[in-house]
Amino acid sequence: MGTTGLINIVLSLAFITLSWWAIQSFRFDLFVKDYKSPQVKVLQMFVAISLGHGVARFFMDYLGWSMMLKQLFIP
Repeated sequence: MGTTGLINIVLSLAFITLSWWAIQSFRFDLFVKDYKSPQVKVLQMFVAISLGHGVARFFMDYLGWSMMLKQLFIP
């Protein structure tokens, strides 16, 4: 149980960081008035958290499902 929680935390933080890195190449200046404003940075942070959490949730679900597969072969 404890290792699963640790894996979930690490995956979430890793994918949020990866999302933040990927979002930096997106051109927000085409959609907002002042690209350098603090509101845009907060928006980028929220988008990175949302995207990173979604991707991490997918991998956590996939890991859980793959661990359940071994129960198919236990008599």
